[in-house]
Amino acid sequence: MSKLPITQVAITDLSDMLDPLGGRRMDLPGFDPEFVDFPDYIIRITDWIWHERNVELCSKYYDENCLVHTLAGPIIGAQTVIDNTYATMEAFPDRVLDADNVIWSEDDDGILYSSHLITSKMTNLGPSEFGPATGKKVRVRTIADCAVKANKIVEEWLVRDYAAMVQQMGFSVDEIATKLATNDLSMGGSLLEMHKGSHISVMEQHIDKRLKPDHPEQSPVEFAKAMLGHYLTPDGLSHLSDVYDFRVSGLYPGSQDFYGHDELGAYWNLLFEAIPDARFRLEHVADIPYMGEARDIAVRWSFAGHHTGSGLYGAPTGCPVYILGVSQWRVINGRIREDVTVWDDVAVRRQIETARLNQ
Repeated sequence: MSKLPITQVAITDLSDMLDPLGGRRMDLPGFDPEFVDFPDYIIRITDWIWHERNVELCSKYYDENCLVHTLAGPIIGAQTVIDNTYATMEAFPDRVLDADNVIWSEDDDGILYSSHLITSKMTNLGPSEFGPATGKKVRVRTIADCAVKANKIVEEWLVRDYAAMVQQMGFSVDEIATKLATNDLSMGGSLLEMHKGSHISVMEQHIDKRLKPDHPEQSPVEFAKAMLGHYLTPDGLSHLSDVYDFRVSGLYPGSQDFYGHDELGAYWNLLFEAIPDARFRLEHVADIPYMGEARDIAVRWSFAGHHTGSGLYGAPTGCPVYILGVSQWRVINGRIREDVTVWDDVAVRRQIETARLNQ
């Protein structure tokens, strides 16, 4: 086993990640011998599939029955992943996926879990699900959380900032949401029906309103529980200075760029005004060291409530809203200094527009 440290994607040059030296740096049972560690696996298979355009490799690195969760609907099986990848390349043939970070964990049953933060740059040169080619350049954030066992992705949770993509392509987010919701209903289904069970299960859970641990870097799970159960709630927003550095950078859906806990708090307040009974459910936490005693924490969560307030999503509809989201927090000196949070806000609005169409 090499004495070299496990790859830290956030601070490693791309050329070094694509040509790693020194051999195995961690135990990887069942993985191909060329991978030096788990982040290396994530970075290089992404490069081979997307940048070298070797899409058929998905059949090697995705389980044939892999389930990919997205807010717009599930993707089932390696072949469907291949088909969707080709379709994306047709719409955006110059797409690149730059790795901003890979936060990972070793879970039970031999599962390695990754939370891969990506910035994609591309040009819309072909038709997409949103409309005809626009020729517009697009830059969008994605977080792909993957459960991997013995060289294969067995389950994935994919969140992409589609609101930013639609806006940069020159479309109206609400008009696209209405178009997609209309198509859903014409096909005899909807995202409301698809997410009904998930919405009910999140709404029925017990909420634990604990305070943050004294040392969040050392207790990432307890910190995540405190964030979702207390601070990111209508009553907890007045205490965000306890958990966010005053210089915090917040990157949110729709390419929104916030600075300071006051701006972040104002945004969450708008969301809770629109969905007053909303609550979170913690789904998964992974964490890795950053620099010094700082920590990078990836949190996958579910969020559910009812659209009974005005503002962010227009006039109230009573719609049962469900959101699948992922947050990556960089925690320095006990507070979040950088917050990248991604969910598909087009799919959220698509749920609400479905309720409007039904009315």
